[in-house]
Amino acid sequence: MSRTLYLISIFLLFSFFSRSQDFYNINSVKDIKITFEESNWARMLDSLKYAGNKDRLIGIVEINGKRYEGAGIRYKGNSSYYNVKKTDSPKLPFNIKINYTNKEQKLPGDYTTIKLSNVFRDPSFVREALSYEIARKYMPASQANFARVYVNNELIGLYNSVESVDANFLAKHFGQNEGLLMKCDPDDLGKAKKLPTGVKGCKIGDYANLAYVGDAPACYARLYEMKSDSGWQELIQLTKLLEKSPEKIAEKLNVDQTLWMHAYNNVLVNLDSYSGRLCHNYYMYLDTSGVFHPIIWDLNLSFGGFRFADEKAPLTDQTMQEMSPFLHYKNTNRPLINQLLSNALYRKIYIAHIHTVLKDNFSNGEYARRIQSMQQFLDFYVKNDENKLYEYESFKLNAEQTAPAGGKTKIIGVKQLMEARTAYLKGHPILQKTQPTIATPSYQTQNDTLNFSVKVEGAIDVYLAYRSGKHGNFKMQRMFDDGEQGDAQAADGIYSLKLPKIEVKHYYIVAEAEKTAQLSPERASWEFHEVR
Repeated sequence: MSRTLYLISIFLLFSFFSRSQDFYNINSVKDIKITFEESNWARMLDSLKYAGNKDRLIGIVEINGKRYEGAGIRYKGNSSYYNVKKTDSPKLPFNIKINYTNKEQKLPGDYTTIKLSNVFRDPSFVREALSYEIARKYMPASQANFARVYVNNELIGLYNSVESVDANFLAKHFGQNEGLLMKCDPDDLGKAKKLPTGVKGCKIGDYANLAYVGDAPACYARLYEMKSDSGWQELIQLTKLLEKSPEKIAEKLNVDQTLWMHAYNNVLVNLDSYSGRLCHNYYMYLDTSGVFHPIIWDLNLSFGGFRFADEKAPLTDQTMQEMSPFLHYKNTNRPLINQLLSNALYRKIYIAHIHTVLKDNFSNGEYARRIQSMQQFLDFYVKNDENKLYEYESFKLNAEQTAPAGGKTKIIGVKQLMEARTAYLKGHPILQKTQPTIATPSYQTQNDTLNFSVKVEGAIDVYLAYRSGKHGNFKMQRMFDDGEQGDAQAADGIYSLKLPKIEVKHYYIVAEAEKTAQLSPERASWEFHEVR
């Protein structure tokens, strides 16, 4: 019999409680104390930031009483640094490398890098942590919690602490870290749409949108940050495939993980992402089998904190609430959306993912309960943060309603956005279409063959997605409603497929209807059934 979703959920629940004691326990606020020998440390960190290099100032970092000598500290961020710097606030975002001088030095959970965000443009204080919590239900995504940061015994304030996408993250989620990692985020957004000097054959790009802009790595170097020693040729090949042979994209891209990212960004109006004007804030990891996996990143402006979907005027409250689920569907400057959603089956799976995100988090009010719980927990810390970027009244207000966020800036309330957005999406004609229903799938073993079967109602086609190992991409093969793979007259709604046992360890079902689809498990391929 098949390994059921129930048992997988038990495993995931156990994993959650195992991790809950590590550095990113959401129910604790860490005290992170940084000590520099230099009294002018802030000026030195500013100089490093403005110089545009990744050098660090060495200091001692103490976390809940444990000292880490020789850590490397620098400022991080773009808008969250430069905009806050203009106000003379000391609450600037930090990047701390614990093993900067001692490669063996690690935090509990084997973490080596701490990324501290200053809660820029989020009076509610919960956007980033809540957004990552939702994302982790469907795809590889960072853990996040909160920390009080001190420098030379002075409390700077309450920060978001977010897990770095690094070798430790890759090993945890992909079972390896030997592949190629690139950050899809231009170093200088102002120069992203300008041609590089001295290089011929480059096209003007649209930020880090994965469009093909030439055959020279220099055409891409201003748009992407390569974290590995190589990878430019592989990136170029991916952009060519998207442009010239999108029907083959599943050979080189984790399509389902990409569809989850698009569905997530759309539902949560996370426009400071691939889906927005600046087309950035994600990573691509090329695993050792040659498949790219997108990894979502930088969620502090989720839930409408950034209002620009394209080069046009910012979205109003209403146009964010009623933003189309097919944003960029016909936009050739967003090939990762345009080319995938042009495939009818992928488009239907994408809509199924939107259904699931809504059902799991918004239709049931779960997000509102999590906001209330987080804000109650944070109330003391926010109230006593003398350098917080926004007033305490804005913190209390912004979960529900629009709140001021400095100058003329106002940030829409999370519930104000999502109550109306949930109602709009649930009432959208495409989400009103009936999804197929899938019974619990099963399989029988016969010698070296597995015979899979599943009862499905309301489908025009059913597919089995499968892989042979614990990690990696899933292949997809059509199942047959005939019992014997050839006798159409035997159709009874029970779909079957025979595969060699050696080829299948994990699998899930995709049932395709005329306008939509359903998956089993619904959170596939992040969750799946297992062959025992």
